[in-house]
Amino acid sequence: MSTTELAWFKSSYSGTQGDSCVEVALTEQAVCVRDSKDVMRPHFAVGCEEWSRFVGFAADVQEG
Repeated sequence: MSTTELAWFKSSYSGTQGDSCVEVALTEQAVCVRDSKDVMRPHFAVGCEEWSRFVGFAADVQEG
């Protein structure tokens, strides 16, 4: 699947200035991640379970 076929979206936590943001796109097998400031650069993908662990870790870090 090409990057133009993916439905990319930013986090609701992203600011309106456009700095330091990432976009994600979901597939059945993975979560694709790219730099929102340079969408022509290659993206990377991680498995759905690994993404869930990462998001959980990030939430724990932010709380503590």
